[in-house]
Amino acid sequence: MAPAITLAADAPALSAANTGFMLICSALVMLMTPGLAFFYGGMVRVKSTLNMLMMSFISLGIVTVLWVLYGFSMAFGTDSGSVIGWNSDWVGLSDIGLTELWDGYTIPVFVFLVFQLMFAVLTPALISGALADRVKFTAWALFVALWATIVYFPVAHWVWGAGGWAFELGVIDFAGGTAVHINAGAAALGVILVIGKRIGFKKDPMRPHSLPLVMLGAGLLWFGWFGFNAGSWLGNDDGVGALMFVNTQVATAAAVLGWLAYEKIRHGAFTTLGAASGAVAGLVAITPAGGAVSPLGAIAIGVIAGVLCAMAVGLKYRFGYDDSLDVIGVHLVGGILGSLLIGFFATGKGQSDVAGLFYGGGLDQFWKQCAGVLGVLAYSLVVSAVLAFLLDRTIGMRVSEDDEVAGIDQAEHAETAYDFSGAGGGAARTATAAPVAPAESKKVDA
Repeated sequence: MAPAITLAADAPALSAANTGFMLICSALVMLMTPGLAFFYGGMVRVKSTLNMLMMSFISLGIVTVLWVLYGFSMAFGTDSGSVIGWNSDWVGLSDIGLTELWDGYTIPVFVFLVFQLMFAVLTPALISGALADRVKFTAWALFVALWATIVYFPVAHWVWGAGGWAFELGVIDFAGGTAVHINAGAAALGVILVIGKRIGFKKDPMRPHSLPLVMLGAGLLWFGWFGFNAGSWLGNDDGVGALMFVNTQVATAAAVLGWLAYEKIRHGAFTTLGAASGAVAGLVAITPAGGAVSPLGAIAIGVIAGVLCAMAVGLKYRFGYDDSLDVIGVHLVGGILGSLLIGFFATGKGQSDVAGLFYGGGLDQFWKQCAGVLGVLAYSLVVSAVLAFLLDRTIGMRVSEDDEVAGIDQAEHAETAYDFSGAGGGAARTATAAPVAPAESKKVDA
């Protein structure tokens, strides 16, 4: 992410091309949240489909309102102590001019803030995949509001806000490896350690109910991710955004191949779910690194992420934590890999002149990346666990055992994803219809 915080009087002229490009990128990132909803919705059992869709969609409502009220100010306002921002003129977006430019760039402040809003919306939605089948919707909605306020807005400032400690340290995070994926993955781990496992975990079959829905979601995520990544340079003038666009495609393709190769060797088959999961792993891993590495480096990052994330998803069975849809295995592990591999594969010819170990830069950048990864991981893990604990002890985080077994869709939303009540209806009506006279019957047969 190309960060800039204060508004400069001598800002360059507004660029219609860059403004239009960034509005399109913002729309693409918005599409990722419904795409994530489909991806998660297809991975759960039928009885939880709508709940997974709603857990993503509610973030669009809650986080958007919070972002307008105070979130943008907290994330990108004037720094205070390297941990939080604030600008009273941005509270309620009440004092921003229509053509006022984001400092140092050729796009309006409104365009920057709406682009960043879509990141803020997506990040808590990512957490929901770890909590499938068992969380009260009201508790989840309240968790989203609290987590965005206490965790996401400050972490976004650390990583992308001028004055934030990670930004000032020189941690590279082009589009969200730490602020989005490690942040969400660590939060998922913190919450599931508090709320516990699903009923029947490791005993009952919990297979995806709709792999076509999973593939649709993965395709929408892949498509939207070009806006997520390439747009994070906030313009299209020097080719860095184009490099990120290419590396996004390259790393994702390589990760699909890496995941499928591991799966074939380990389990003897190339699965559809593996292809979709490999794509997401590659997208996650290239997110922090794509502006700093070459396409060959992107291939290496993609393959490494595809294989290691495929291995990581099995850790939940070994250690007994119920990460329902592999948020930890894909987003936390993929985010860590992508962030740390910058320290090895950065060429010094992309977004900055910082070079990694393989390009003569030594390990200096690697240690900076480690600091960013560990700082965000620890903060998000601990605070998320505390939030979940407080909610669980007050309003309760989990639905009742009966509701979980019967299906959270019906219990929380009074709906089901698929209505089969009309199936066989024609046969039922024929069976109860009045007898047909023989003559009429012959006419029908004829």
